[in-house]
Amino acid sequence: MRKIILILILQLLMITNILAADIKAGKDKSIMCSACHGANGIGTAPGYPNLAGQKRKYLESQLKGFRDGQRQSPIMQPFAKDLSDEDIENLSEYYSSLK
Repeated sequence: MRKIILILILQLLMITNILAADIKAGKDKSIMCSACHGANGIGTAPGYPNLAGQKRKYLESQLKGFRDGQRQSPIMQPFAKDLSDEDIENLSEYYSSLK
């Protein structure tokens, strides 16, 4: 019985890793963000927020809001409108990993 539980736990961990967002893909995609939010997620001017170290779920929510029109911004909406859910997850994972 213990072996079965151990096997199930290991399988769950493998699935979690497979489904995890891709930090490298997020970094690659972040090139379009760096003019305003900086190469390391630190805003380049006072009006541009820092993204480095923000919580992943918060970043996902904000990007989806811009993309889906729930959050209005003439600056952000053109960038966010073509992002897939996967792009948003990857970008959010990348920026949340920065300190």
